[in-house]
Amino acid sequence: MIRFLFRYACILIFVWLYSSTEYERVYAQEAAPWSGFGTEINLIAGKVIKHEKKFTLPIPSLTTGLEMNFVLKTNGSKAWQQRRNYPTIGIGAAYINYGIDSIYGQCFGLYPNMTLPLISSRKLEWTIRLGDGIGYVTKHYQRTTPVDTINVAIGSHINDFGFFLTDLRYHINLHWDLQAGANITHISDASYHKPNLGINMTGLHLGFRYCPVTSRPPRIERKLTPLKNRWLVQGRFSMAYISSYTPGGPLYPVCIASGYVSRRWWSKNKVFAGADYAYYQSIYAWLRNNRMDIGHEKQNAYKSALFAGNEFLLGRVGVVFQLGYYLQQSAISALPFYEKIGGHLYLVQKEHGPIKEFFISAFLKTHETVAELGEVGLGFGF
Repeated sequence: MIRFLFRYACILIFVWLYSSTEYERVYAQEAAPWSGFGTEINLIAGKVIKHEKKFTLPIPSLTTGLEMNFVLKTNGSKAWQQRRNYPTIGIGAAYINYGIDSIYGQCFGLYPNMTLPLISSRKLEWTIRLGDGIGYVTKHYQRTTPVDTINVAIGSHINDFGFFLTDLRYHINLHWDLQAGANITHISDASYHKPNLGINMTGLHLGFRYCPVTSRPPRIERKLTPLKNRWLVQGRFSMAYISSYTPGGPLYPVCIASGYVSRRWWSKNKVFAGADYAYYQSIYAWLRNNRMDIGHEKQNAYKSALFAGNEFLLGRVGVVFQLGYYLQQSAISALPFYEKIGGHLYLVQKEHGPIKEFFISAFLKTHETVAELGEVGLGFGF
């Protein structure tokens, strides 16, 4: 259930982003229908990375893929679009052939994404694109027919699919762009099924973008009133499900509580710091089954940590990057730090009142390049 909630949250985030580009009634200049809409296609070539010792799969000599992305250039109809220098939003579809079908299989991804301009000129542009969604992998670890016990990276067909690209783009005219760049893809099911080392791939890509009307819709520019650099006290409560340490084992819940303070800056970011607490039912069961720490199983089945991060505000959506350092580990220790990437979908956003923020959250927690869990929850700020 947790993975479907996580994917549903990703879809909601995209819907909010897409709907936020509706035009206002008042324009600085009349825009033709479908202005800013386009389609881009990229050919991908890369290589799977052996990101930890447990990754014992043979490394294919070459990984290839194809990506299609349907994009829409924002025009500034919302204040956040102007503050973010008119980014491009899209929904992409990707096909990845890892190179050894009998072990890795193939991956089909579908993901919302956003392209942010870093450096722009009349003819050249350097951009970064971030995307995350759902991926279907044709092969995974399996003890029954068809047997595949070599693939210790993927435990299920349905996975989180992350796609990160940077492009150098050449504008031929208002309809055609050529682009080339580098990319990173990641798939894992966030320990919903074991094994779950995930597959990381780095590559290069070459492609083009075509906009039938224009790639540069008329921009709405206005004088924006800066938002106050306010402080908030915030809380977040989340849940996740992870499988036992044996492939094919039962699922166990993880309960996570976070408390932190945040400060808005530049009207489009929030820096934050705080502490979190996570209780792992799977570790409690493991201690009980192995008769370890008898009488102290529960107190040795939680992790506490200090964390800090930044949230990039995009209207009612926040993209969050968080780094944490453990104060106390459970009986089963990991690295001393963790990373989280995810987002907030704001149901309430107010400048005044007792409750200023209320949101749905979705995060992927990792230890370096290995995913530990995917969590969904609710949060608030006052």
